[in-house]
Order: sequence, then C-alpha cells, then structure tokens
Amino acid sequence: MKDLGVRTASGLILGVVVLGAIYWSVWSFGALLAVILVAGMSEFYSLVEKQGSAPQRLIGTITGVVLLALNFYFAYCIAYEQGLVVLGDSPWLVRGLAFLLLLLPLMLVCELFRRREHPAADVGVTLLGVVYVALPLSLMSFIPVAGGAGWQPGAMIAYVFIIWANDVFAYLVGMTLGRHRLCERLSPKKSWEGFFGGLLGAVALGLLAARLLGADYLAWAGLALVAAVTGVLGDLAESMFKRAAGVKDSGRLIPGHGGVLDRFDAMLLSAPFVLVYMLIVI
Repeated sequence: MKDLGVRTASGLILGVVVLGAIYWSVWSFGALLAVILVAGMSEFYSLVEKQGSAPQRLIGTITGVVLLALNFYFAYCIAYEQGLVVLGDSPWLVRGLAFLLLLLPLMLVCELFRRREHPAADVGVTLLGVVYVALPLSLMSFIPVAGGAGWQPGAMIAYVFIIWANDVFAYLVGMTLGRHRLCERLSPKKSWEGFFGGLLGAVALGLLAARLLGADYLAWAGLALVAAVTGVLGDLAESMFKRAAGVKDSGRLIPGHGGVLDRFDAMLLSAPFVLVYMLIVI
C-alpha cells in the first residue's frame, strides 16, 4: 500500500507537470522536451553501458539537444511566423545546422583517442541514443503546430491523454481478462486482451478529443489507433533494451515508476508515426 501511495502521488505530480508545461506556453513545452531528452539519453546510455558498450555520452547528448533546438525553432516559426524561415535569413539556424553536422564526424575523431576495442559499436550506440530518444522528442515539437493554425497545445495534450488511456485500459483489461501473452519474451505481463482493451480506450479518448477540439471524429479515431499500436511497440522496444541490460527499470528518477524512459517509452516510438499521420490526414 505504501508503494502504491508513492506511485500514485508521483504519477499525479508528473501528470500535472507534463500537462502544465504543455499548456502554459511554447517555451515551457520546449523546456519539458529538453529535460526529458537529457534524462532519457542518460538512461539509455546507462542501459547500453551495462551491455558492455561505451557510448560517447557528452557528444551524443549535445547532438540530441542541438537537434531538438533546431526542430523547436522550425516549429516556433510555423506557429508564430506562418511559415519556415529561409536559411539565408537566419544566421542562428545556419550555425546550428553546421554545428550539428560537425558533431557527427567529431564522434569518429574522438574514437581515435579512446582506444576502445569496438569503435564502430560505440559510435553506433551513441547515434542510436540520438535516434531513439532525441529524434522523436524533436518531432514532438511539431505536433502542436501540425494543424496549421498556430500554436495548438490542445493537440499535444490530447495525444498525451490517448497514450495514457491506452496504458490504463490495457492494464485494467489485461489484469481482468488477460489470458494470451502478447510478447512473453520481452514483457510477460502483457496480453492480447489487454492490447485490444488499450486500443478501445485510446479510440474512446480520441473521439472525446475530436469533440473538444472541434475536429473530425474519424481522423482522430485513426490517430488514436496509430498512437496506441505504435505506443505498445515503443513499450516493447524499451523492454528489449532493459532485458538486454538485465534491469527492471531504466532509472530511479520518478519514485514508484522508474526512469524517464519507463514513463515516455510509448511516446518515443509513436510520436514520429503520429506526426506523419497528422501531416497527411488532419
């Protein structure tokens, strides 16, 4: 009961912080993404270090932060300047892109002096941290502006609630009716019954979001399905990394919940698919 109380309290605080940062302003949303990025990349690099790899933590994290900053700037321009700026008219953006491009070969230069036995693997896991954590968080910058009507935090909040609804309904249905294992090798507690229960919960939340946002019901039902299915795959992907590292949680930052990756794993894989869906359909 004590553990349940701690888990509930920290979950409520986390929910208030996440939703508050999204709703408050574009800058608080950007700060939220940056915090999740830095913490998430640190946890991911810790996981691969437990498997014997030696990622370049500093360069990888800096690369992720620069990638987020550039994408966030694009999203800001879309929201408040009604279109992307021309590269030549933005010296800050040009310098940022140049710096990002230099960071990639810099990883190879660093490996010359680290004298590791498997330099290609170390560079690979460093880049994987950028692709797995930083890239989807960077793409999340565009979800509030994907509708093309300025800054719309409601779209991002709805997406978060869809992911949460999928998790909650999958847990409740799985605990009650779960009989057939979904992927026992990676997550023994997940069931097909819970999977479909999560889909129903996500679609229900998607329809509610469509009503509140005045959007198309069918389009948001489809978005909820995309988010739920890819979210489950994101959960399994993180379980794959944790199982390979021999740990239960990715970290201890959130009491009762584990690490940042444990709470945002579904969004990391689903965000790119959701954004592409929004750009095409919504």
